[in-house]
Amino acid sequence: MARKSRSDLHEEYQDRLNTSRRWREEEQYDETWRRLRDLYRGKHWPMSTLAQRDLITVNLAFSTINVIAPSVSVNHPKIVVTANQPQNKDRAAFVEAVANYLWRHHDFRAPFRRIVKDFLIFGHGWAKIGWKFVEQERLLSMSERGDLLDQAVSEVDRFAVDQPDLAGSLPTTQEMVASIPDTSMTIVEDQPFVERISPFDIFVDPEATCMEDMRWIAQRIVRPVEEAEKDSRYKPSARKRLTADAGVNPKYSDAFDDDNNWDRLEQRVTLWEYYDVEANTMSVFAENSEEFLVDPVPMPYASGQPFVMLRNYDVPDFFYPIGDLEAIEALQLELDKTRSQLMNDRKRYARKYLYHERSFGPEGREALESDQDGRFVPVIDENKPLGETVMPLPQVAIAPEIYAYSDTIEDDINTVSGISEYARGAMPEIRRTATEASIIADAQNARAADKLAIIELAIGRMSSRVIQLMQQYMTGEQMARVATKGGGDLYIPYERKDIIGEYDFSVEAGSTQPMNDTIRKQQAISLLNAVAPLIGVVIDPTAIALHILETGFGIKDPQKFMIQQQQAAPPPDGAVAGAPPAGANMAPPPPPVPPAGGGGALPPVFGPTGGVPPELVAQLQNQMGMELPSF
Repeated sequence: MARKSRSDLHEEYQDRLNTSRRWREEEQYDETWRRLRDLYRGKHWPMSTLAQRDLITVNLAFSTINVIAPSVSVNHPKIVVTANQPQNKDRAAFVEAVANYLWRHHDFRAPFRRIVKDFLIFGHGWAKIGWKFVEQERLLSMSERGDLLDQAVSEVDRFAVDQPDLAGSLPTTQEMVASIPDTSMTIVEDQPFVERISPFDIFVDPEATCMEDMRWIAQRIVRPVEEAEKDSRYKPSARKRLTADAGVNPKYSDAFDDDNNWDRLEQRVTLWEYYDVEANTMSVFAENSEEFLVDPVPMPYASGQPFVMLRNYDVPDFFYPIGDLEAIEALQLELDKTRSQLMNDRKRYARKYLYHERSFGPEGREALESDQDGRFVPVIDENKPLGETVMPLPQVAIAPEIYAYSDTIEDDINTVSGISEYARGAMPEIRRTATEASIIADAQNARAADKLAIIELAIGRMSSRVIQLMQQYMTGEQMARVATKGGGDLYIPYERKDIIGEYDFSVEAGSTQPMNDTIRKQQAISLLNAVAPLIGVVIDPTAIALHILETGFGIKDPQKFMIQQQQAAPPPDGAVAGAPPAGANMAPPPPPVPPAGGGGALPPVFGPTGGVPPELVAQLQNQMGMELPSF
């Protein structure tokens, strides 16, 4: 097959994008995403009804997302690296330390948390992993230019000594001064990046059902025209032909949808980063241009196209999954309508009174309408009994079924979303037993575990790509900061050769989740109870005490609570310090054995030479409300 020209490829890519846009419009994807975005923001009522009064929004959609998101993406992940080849086994631990350092140092958690929000709201989220190299021109100081001149003079003098026959052709000092530059290029950024890309700005092959079978993917980038014209990455001839279009970021599209409003914005142009997965090429072109800003070139990243997709609830044979809000959208709107009706009915059927208008003057009517307690109401008409002057209007009671209906909708939302009233921070009206509450929590945790698995898999893929980029683009020596067990930091230098190899990346289960203090303490105490028979036998008492205090109770420096080793008594005369008494067996005594059958009292697991002080034990017992093992 004949190779396609650049103009043919440009036309083909434009046609593919137009097809993708028509597909998204027909399936109403963008419209759905805007609705879900507004649902999360609390914009539940149409613009035409905003002028009406007494419209209530009970934003359980917001609550749902903000209950799930922190439960799966709060902490920095603990990335685990395993070597694919035996020769890289020792290097894997170092790559693991580098991967965890990069995630923390560059704060990949910040964009990733926004990606998780997209994942929950829209049903999918996009992460872009790439390499950023930025140079900046700066003026050289007089001293820096002097150093460059001295270096040039030294090199010329050395060459003149080595090659005296060519000394006459060497530049003079004046010529060297003229050749010294006034500016130099400084590297501002040379590092990997992870950024969140809006679902509105990613366009994919309409025939794809997943990332693995898509033929192409493109990112829409809206930039100021002036900024794009100065971007040296683009061809100069194409930059000169850039023109502003009406392309605006989708978040502004509702507010700026006409020419008058468009004139208020900075002139912008829509650019496309197009990744041809089949051809393994990348190119850049403008919306209304006929040529490439960047001609199709081999994919800049060894891992291929730079996007990682988080998929929520997959729908068979459809590329886009659904999110947590799409399933409860109708229930949320119905809840808003029901609550608004309740409030309007309450106002409509509030207590009202009938009175004879001629019986009251202005002062009497004002006093009658006043909410002041104990106010006197003057009556003008003395011919009527006071009981006939004012009488209450019969009230119309609001059916109790309406209140029950509102509760039913909230229960349905909790059922569909998998979020219990406990998770929302509410105290349920129905008092449940500990077993019932535990069953509800387990069901919720099971659904959260599925999302957590998706998120951990995505983090593993992103970490793999970051290390691949380091292997591809890293230059010179880098420094990684590794936390030690004592709470200090260890700085380890490394080069590209130190991280070369193929590795599998995963995430330690639950490392991104917040740890409940109570649960953490209970786990620590459970561990202590489980290993109590072995403490002092095969488990070091001091070591387990340090672990319990540090991991279970968050004490950063538990060593300070440990009783210092007692000084040994002076040896008898004639004996060498530290030597066993005469006639003693040189072999160490056997460790104490727990009583058979578990009966009887256990030996002290924390002795006076190294353990937990009694006052600290008492404090822990009071805090936990649990009985600790016998010490």
